[in-house]
Amino acid sequence: MAATKNKSLLFIFITILIDVIGIGIIIPVTPKLIQHLTGEGLSEASIYGGFLAISYALMQFLFSPVLGGLSDRFGRRPILLIALFGLGIDYIFMAFAPSIAWLFVGRILAGISGASFTTATAYIADISEPEKRAQNFGLVGAAFGIGFIIGPVIGGICSKWGTEVPFLVAAAFSLLNFIYGYFILPESLKPELRRKFEWKRANPIGSLIHLKKYPMVLGLVTTLVFLYLAGKSVESTWSYYTMYKFSWDETWVGYSLGVVGVIVAIVQGGLIRTVIPKLGHTKSIFIGLPLMFFGLILFAFATQGWMMMAFLIPYCLGGITGPALQGVISNQVPANEQGELQGALTSLISLTSIIGPLIMNNLFSYFTGNTAPFIFPGAAFIAGAFMLLIGALFATKSLLKK
Repeated sequence: MAATKNKSLLFIFITILIDVIGIGIIIPVTPKLIQHLTGEGLSEASIYGGFLAISYALMQFLFSPVLGGLSDRFGRRPILLIALFGLGIDYIFMAFAPSIAWLFVGRILAGISGASFTTATAYIADISEPEKRAQNFGLVGAAFGIGFIIGPVIGGICSKWGTEVPFLVAAAFSLLNFIYGYFILPESLKPELRRKFEWKRANPIGSLIHLKKYPMVLGLVTTLVFLYLAGKSVESTWSYYTMYKFSWDETWVGYSLGVVGVIVAIVQGGLIRTVIPKLGHTKSIFIGLPLMFFGLILFAFATQGWMMMAFLIPYCLGGITGPALQGVISNQVPANEQGELQGALTSLISLTSIIGPLIMNNLFSYFTGNTAPFIFPGAAFIAGAFMLLIGALFATKSLLKK
């Protein structure tokens, strides 16, 4: 039984890793593809790129609860396999998109299929003992860290043979993962633990309303949302901030993102599996939040480029917070509602991918522009730190009810 669980956990890790590698593969070539399809310059292409990202996140926001609810009804395995197959077909579709409109269609389909993260995390909850869920959720973060190291490198290399090649490579990864899962992956949700699918609960609002019966869950979900919003201050402005303040070029930005990926992979994939069992979920949350807070403050006031690399350490160590929060939240919800829960979480996290960049990029733009009352390129990091304080208040209130 333990060996089967470990194999299943490995498959889910590989599934998420391949999904993220697929996303990473197309990052370096998307600007050129947009330019090719629109005939516009790089500046105009970036606007299209922003809307493509929003369309992807919006679909995840809308469809994550649907896939989560379907996985509670029919089991994790069929929904996960359908999503993987759909993602593979979508990458092929995007490789041969004849116009920018079709590229948007492709991103919409990718957002729907990319909601496989919902089913994957529900699968992790199914096969994990309550005390090990947080450590196993950490594998999701590790997959993201490793995927964003490997993916862009593969994409950059493959782009030498044409802008469509990275998309076809991403498609191959997804379809091979589908084939592997079809023959290897067992079902994790027993038939007696499944529930009826209800459309009124298969949407972001319906899922959250249903979770009101778990007061602690709502408070900690709010903390998780603010945690992800705070993280957008780094994801959205890191390149602009380091180029503006330290005159980094694309190569140095790439190196720094590689360092981020390595540290995240170490923390999420290894450290969490030792720290959370020793400290417990609650202590991990209240240690992780201050580490992230001080990391953001240090970023905002860094005076040398090397400091950004050094300050990544406390910030990334604060990454123990997310899995610890997910562990506590998941343990409050019964097995036949894990899909719905993970769908609601994925949906909300997708929403932060829409709202967060709008807030953070505009803060950076305003405080580095001519109309700013004073020049302060680190304003987004301060906003992120403030959001962590709000999240900490909700966490304190919720965890004190235990």
